[in-house]
Amino acid sequence: MNIPFNKPFIIGKELEYIKDAIDREIIKGDGFYSKKCHEYFEKTFDTKKALLTHSCTAALEMAAILINTQKDDEIIMPSYTFVSTANAFVLRGGRPVFIDIREDTKNINEKLIEQHITSRTKAICVVHYAGVACDMNEIMRISKKYKIPVIEDAAQAIFSTYKGRHLGTIGDIGCFSFHETKNIISGEGGAIFINNKKYISRAEIIREKGTNRSVFFRGEVDKYTWCDIGSSFLPSDLTAAFLYAQLEKKDEIYEKRMSVWNFYHQLFEKFENLSLIKRPIIPKGNSHNAHMYYIIFRNIKERTDFISFLKNRGINSVFHYIPLHSSPAGKQFGISPSNMETTNRISDTLVRMPMYYNISDEELLHIKEAVHSFFLLREYIPSEYQTNKQ
Repeated sequence: MNIPFNKPFIIGKELEYIKDAIDREIIKGDGFYSKKCHEYFEKTFDTKKALLTHSCTAALEMAAILINTQKDDEIIMPSYTFVSTANAFVLRGGRPVFIDIREDTKNINEKLIEQHITSRTKAICVVHYAGVACDMNEIMRISKKYKIPVIEDAAQAIFSTYKGRHLGTIGDIGCFSFHETKNIISGEGGAIFINNKKYISRAEIIREKGTNRSVFFRGEVDKYTWCDIGSSFLPSDLTAAFLYAQLEKKDEIYEKRMSVWNFYHQLFEKFENLSLIKRPIIPKGNSHNAHMYYIIFRNIKERTDFISFLKNRGINSVFHYIPLHSSPAGKQFGISPSNMETTNRISDTLVRMPMYYNISDEELLHIKEAVHSFFLLREYIPSEYQTNKQ
C-alpha cells in the first residue's frame, strides 16, 4: 500500500463549473466565479473586502505593499513558517525580525513581541500554525498600543476561529492559501481579506497591476489609468470555479478531516501517556480546521527513525519547516534577536501524518498498524506495557 502525505481531490461540481466558466467566454480574472467567491467570503467571514489572488504568496506580497514596506522596515514574525511569510516583505526592502514560538501551539510567542518593537517596526505578521490561532487578544493589544498593523498569515487556517471570530479577519489584513495541500483547494490560489477599510481602494489598484481598472469595470470612471505600483495578482476564473465548488462542500470536507484528526489523536494518546511523543494542543476558546496532524518526538533520531519506518511500509510522513532564521537567506535578510530554542527543537522533532479528504479506512488501518509496530517493536516501550498489550 502506498499512502501519500497529501492527495488532491474533487468533491462536487468542480468540472461542471469550469466548463460553465468556459461557456461564459470569460475565463480571465474577476469573472463570474471570482465574484461568487468574493461574495461568499465577505458574507461568511464578515470581512470588509475579499479578493482572490493567484496564491497566498501573492496575498502576502500585496499586504507588504499595502502597509508601505520600505527599506530596513522591521516586520516581526515567527521563524517557523514558510519562506513566503518573510519573502513578501524582503522584496520591498523590509527586514524580518524572527521571534521564537510557543511550546504548545507552535505559534509566535506573543510574550516576546513587545520587547522587540523598535522605531523601525512596521508590522506584526502572525502565522496560525496548523490552523490553530495565535493569542490574538494580546497581539491586537500590542498593535493598538504601538499603532502597528497586524497581518495574519492564515494560509493553513481557513474556517478556524479564535474566540468565535474567523482567523484572517482579526488583524488589519488576512492572507489565505488554496494550494493543493490545504483544506479547501484550487490547485494554486489564495485570497486577501481587507479588514481595515483604509486599505480597500488601494488593494484593488495594487491587484490590478497598479491601475484603477476595478472602478472602471464598475462604471465609476469612464477610463482607467496607472495609479500606483502593483502587479497581476488575479487568478483565472477557471481557478475560481474550482474553488467555489469546494466552498460549497466545506462542511463535508471539515467533517472528514476532523474525523481523521480525531483518529490520529486517539491513536497517539497511549504513546503520549508513556512520554514517548507529544500530541497537538488546542487552547480553550479556539476551534481548528484539522489542517494537519503532527506529533513531537523526544529527539531528531527518533523522529528520523519513525519517518523511515513508515516510509518502508509505504506511508509518507514528513517533517516541516527548516527555521528561516537558520537559512542562508534568513541570515542575510533577517534579524534573530530572541532565543530560538523552541523553534530549533520543534523543527528537529515534529513529524506530520498523511492528511487528505479521501484517505480511506483501509489506509488509516494500515497507518495504525505501522505506528503500533514502530513503538512496540522498538526499545521505546517498557517491557510491561508490551506484555500487557500482547
